[in-house]
Parts: sequence; C-alpha cells; structure tokens
Amino acid sequence: MSQSTDQFFETKVMGHPAGLFVLFFTEMWERFSYYGMRAILVIFLTGMVAGENPGWGWDKSAALSLLGTYALFVYLTPIVGGWLADNKIGYRMAVVIGALLMTLGHASMAVETPTFLYIGITFLIIGNGFFKPNMTSIISKMYEGHDEKKDGAYNIFYMGVNAGAFLGIMLCGWIGENVSWSYGFGLAGIFMLLGMVQFYFAQPLFGDIGSKPDPEALAAKAAAKETSTGEKLNKFLTIDYLLIGVFIISALIFIINDPLSKIGGNNILNFTVAGMSDSLFFALLAGIIFIVILVVRIPRYERITRDRMIAFTIFCIFTIFFWAAFEQAAGSLPLYTRDFTDRVLEGSAASIFKIIDLIVTVVPIGVITYVLISLFGKTFKKISLSNIVLAISFVIIWALVIYKLYVNFSAEAKEVEITWFAILNSLFIIIFAPLFTKWWDSKYNPPAAFKYGLGLIIMAIGFGLLAFATRNVPLGAETAKLSMIWLVLAYLFHTLGELCLSPMGLSYLSKLIPARMVGFMFGVYYLSIAIGNKMAHYVGGDIDKITEESGLSFFFLIFTIVPVVLGLISFALHPVLKRLMHGVK
Repeated sequence: MSQSTDQFFETKVMGHPAGLFVLFFTEMWERFSYYGMRAILVIFLTGMVAGENPGWGWDKSAALSLLGTYALFVYLTPIVGGWLADNKIGYRMAVVIGALLMTLGHASMAVETPTFLYIGITFLIIGNGFFKPNMTSIISKMYEGHDEKKDGAYNIFYMGVNAGAFLGIMLCGWIGENVSWSYGFGLAGIFMLLGMVQFYFAQPLFGDIGSKPDPEALAAKAAAKETSTGEKLNKFLTIDYLLIGVFIISALIFIINDPLSKIGGNNILNFTVAGMSDSLFFALLAGIIFIVILVVRIPRYERITRDRMIAFTIFCIFTIFFWAAFEQAAGSLPLYTRDFTDRVLEGSAASIFKIIDLIVTVVPIGVITYVLISLFGKTFKKISLSNIVLAISFVIIWALVIYKLYVNFSAEAKEVEITWFAILNSLFIIIFAPLFTKWWDSKYNPPAAFKYGLGLIIMAIGFGLLAFATRNVPLGAETAKLSMIWLVLAYLFHTLGELCLSPMGLSYLSKLIPARMVGFMFGVYYLSIAIGNKMAHYVGGDIDKITEESGLSFFFLIFTIVPVVLGLISFALHPVLKRLMHGVK
C-alpha cells in the first residue's frame, strides 16, 4: 500500500477520504450549472417572443444546431484541457480556471443578447475543457495504492454528478420557466461560482496532488514509457498527420458552418455537391477521413493490440448512434414536451403530483445535506472557509426549494414544467444504478457485445412508445395533448439503456488499450460521443420538416428502428468481438 496516499485516509467521511466529498460537491455544482443551463436553452431560444417571459422565437433547426455544436465541443475540449493539466498547470489549477470561465459563461448568457449568448457559450466550452477531465484525475491520484476503494469512490463521485444534474434541471428549469430565463441562466452561474470558491479553499486537503507538474519528473516518465515495453511503438507518420489535418479542417468547417447557416443564413463556402449542402459534404468528408485514419494506423500495431483496438473502435461506432438517439433528451424531447404533451393537472391529479414532486425534491436534497453535515464534522477546522461557502450554497438551495414547493401547493391546478420531466433521467439513475452494479458483479454479467446491444434496444423501446403515442397526430400538426405517462415511460427506458451502455466505454478503454495508447483512444472515444451529440441535434433539428412530411410518429420511429437494428448487429458480432478482445471480459 502506497504511503504517499495514506494521509488522505486519516480523515474519513463514510469510509472514504474527506477530499473525495469536496470533489463530490464541486462536481455537483458544475453539473448543476451545465444541466441547468442546457435544460432551458432550447426552450428559451424557440419560445414565443411575446408574453410575460418571452423567448427569442428561433427556428427549431437553428436552436438545435447551436446546441449540437456546443455539445460537440463539450466532449472535445477535455482532450486539450487534460493535456494542459498533465503537462503544464496541474489538475487543481485547471479545475479553478475551468470553473471561473464557466461562471463567466453563465453570467454572459444571463444578459440575454445574441452577442453575450455566443460569448457565454464560448466561455462554457473552454471552461469545460479545463474542468471536466481533471476532477477524476485527482480522484485517481488520491486512491493510488488503494485500488480496492476505487470502485466505491467513483460510485460516490458519480452520485454527485447525478445529484447536480437533478438539482440544476429542477431549479434552473423551474425559475427559468416561471420567473425569468435570465434568472435561470444566472442561477447556474451562481452555483458554479460557489463551487469554484468551495474547491479553492479546500486545497489543504489534497496535499501535493494536482499541483503544477515538475518538468524533470515528466521527462523521466516519458523516458520510462519508451523503455517499459518491448513492443514496437507505432509512431505517427507524415500520412497520419496529413489525414488528421484534413479531418480537423473538414470537421471545423461543418461544425462552424452548420449553426451559422441556420441561425444567420451565412454559409462559409456556399456550394452543393450531389445535392448536399457544403455543411453536410464536409461532415461526410470528415467521417470518411476519420475512418481512413483508423484503417491506416490500427493495422500497424502488433496483432493482439491491433485486434483489441478494432474491438474498441466497433464499440465507439455503437456509442455514436446511442448518443445520437439518447441526446434527443436535450433537444427534440423538450420541444415535444412543450408542444405535444398535456401538462395541466387539476383536482386529485394535481394533488398527487404535488406530493410526488415534494418527495422527489426533498428526499434527495435531505440525503445530500446529511453528507454535507458529515463532511463538516470531519473537516471544519481544516477547511472552514470551504465549508462555510458550501453551507451558504445549501441555504440557498433549501430556500429555493421551499419557495418552489410553496408556490406549487398554493395553486389549485398545476401545469407541470417542461423541464420537470428531464429530472427523471437522474432520478431513475439514482434508483436503478445499484441494481445494475449488482448485475454486473454477479455470475450473470453479460459480455460486452450484449451490454451494448441491450443498451441500444432498451433505449429504442422508449422511442417506440413515443412513436405509438403520436401515431394519430396529423401530418404537420404543431400541437397536441398527449398523456404525460408516455414521456415518463420513455425517460425510464432511455435511462435503463444508458445504464447498460454508458459506463462501458471508459471501462473497456482501460481494459483493452495499453496504457501508452490510452491518450489516443481516449480521444477516439470522446470524439465518438461528440459526433453522437452533434448528430442528435442535426437530425433533431429537422423535427418540424419530418413531422410535416411524414408525421411525428415517423420521427420517433427513426430513433426506434436504427438502434434496434444496431443492437441486433451487436448481438450477432459477439463471437467476432470475443475473439478480437483476446480474453478481456
């Protein structure tokens, strides 16, 4: 057991180092801000320009194009931020810089002008790149020599992720819809700022972990990596760099031109090829070049390494299509909720909903508050300022929650907020994640191909239910009053699918890829999620066009049939993938 990390286990909260719970709350506030802003962005952009709380009246395709580009960069910038933290500034400084930039981003969006919207999103993208990869890096360093504790640590940390998403969607969404969009965006910034301050003043708990790296130590580490294996290194050749350059240029043209053309009617190149716009042409070109890069590089590795990388690449392809469907939750599903769901409850139905809302609001916050009190008892003397900031944060949370519940119970009828349904994903994860963990730890743990297949098919069932619910909606209809139970069931199946597939990516990355190549394949994995996010909103932006031409039911059938087919392909590939993985379970 490493003596260098034993000091962190001297001050424990619930059997884990107190520093873990500082990271828990820091990540919770960051996820609060991210999901809180994302929950209201599309609704605000596409909302009517008249009324007490007006939106901007954007076309759905324009709003979703902007969201898609933002989501894509959210998964690409951590690759750069992680490298900077590893080699230049250290994990802790990266987290502080990222949090500060994201605070400025949310504050900019609260101004509610197009210029400040774009400035805000830019700050959020850059800040996310600094913040996102380095929280888990600190945990990894803190638990060196305590591998038996790592699984529990990451479970606790990801509960913070889901708690933040839950609180952010609930409160930013409720305030954005009922009070002011500016206040919703601003609230996300307030808690990002509080999270940054709380983390900054908790630095004494982390010792030297995450401090600025020593250049000599980095050089020694690099030299050791070169000599630690007898395997021939697959260095990047001129052709690799040329292909990567073409890929980056093509991808950037698409990423930038797509929202510009849909928001402002500005096309960078303005031409068509075989009936395709310049944006779509460069998207396909980037996709083809990326496949060529993999085809050129991967065969140059030794056989077992090559086979395992091929297996992981196949999983990445499934990942793209999973997120292309799942991320409708941030784009087309809120629009469906607003325009096609009957959200007005009266009488006993309203009373039942208010009680359910009370329970799902108060119980999780009560549990998190208990964790907070436990942290106070162990660390107040050492990081008193951090704890005071954290206490102020929870006073604000409880005040907002009490005000929200008071307003809800004061009204006789209840119109359920559009964003309320989005909290179901986090709620279902909290409920079902322990069951899936037990399943994966049992003798009935399915092989990788079946996990990916199950994830795709179970998620598709949720879209299938929405396709069935909307079967009688006329072509081109702009509104309908469909039961909200369909939406609840859709979120349930989407979450169950997520629990099958989403945790598998990084797990199989660590199992299949040699340590010296993790950086490259980590980039491939995050790129697959980024492409899936962009694809989700690129297709979702055509919801009006598809609804008018083929019907709303057909729109949801797209996200039913494609994942089912891919899920069946995953099942069929099990023997091939098993052989390619060479014994990795």
